[in-house]
Amino acid sequence: MTASPSVVVLDYGFGNVRSAVRALESVGAQVALTSDFEIAREAEGLVIPGVGAFAACMAGINAVRGSQLVDARLIAGRPVLGICVGMQILFARGIEHGVDTVGLGQWPGTVDQLRAPVIPHMGWNTVKVPAESELFRGIERESFYFVHSYAAKTWDMSRSNHSKPDPYQRPAVVSYCEYGESFIAAVENGPLSAVQFHPEKSGNAGLALLENWVSTL
Repeated sequence: MTASPSVVVLDYGFGNVRSAVRALESVGAQVALTSDFEIAREAEGLVIPGVGAFAACMAGINAVRGSQLVDARLIAGRPVLGICVGMQILFARGIEHGVDTVGLGQWPGTVDQLRAPVIPHMGWNTVKVPAESELFRGIERESFYFVHSYAAKTWDMSRSNHSKPDPYQRPAVVSYCEYGESFIAAVENGPLSAVQFHPEKSGNAGLALLENWVSTL
């Protein structure tokens, strides 16, 4: 019998953490909710949730040495999954209400407000999924639950000034969604993946996505 993979949901004061824990447990993971650096570094999978403001989430991440944690895991090839603002903070910077905040910088790009008639983008929406996607395997045509006013909109790794070791073996698989304009809904980039929507609130489709991710651990 195969042991359940160990997953840490990072507890840094932000995110729909209890729902994420329950969803991951329901798809077969052994889940710990903790901010302990060593436990989070050594787990087979790490989930970074997030709700609220980019700057506040970054303050929480910095308080638990989140940047060093993500770097250490990716250098070792250990998977990380960001959810909602937990995805946004993986980009270089976020601009909210005129406040420009430095992100974790794993990916180049800026997170800023969506240009849409109604903000926030709240509710179910479909995602344009490339054929190479592993996260969306078997659920390419499903809808997922979004709650956000900000997003990263363009993907251009050629603009990266990264000096960090590069753990990525293949070009990133980037999925998009439309709400007023096109924005990045998901990224699969070697051991680093992220989604702008909430899989833990997306019913069976969200559970299937989490199961796809857990199956890779």
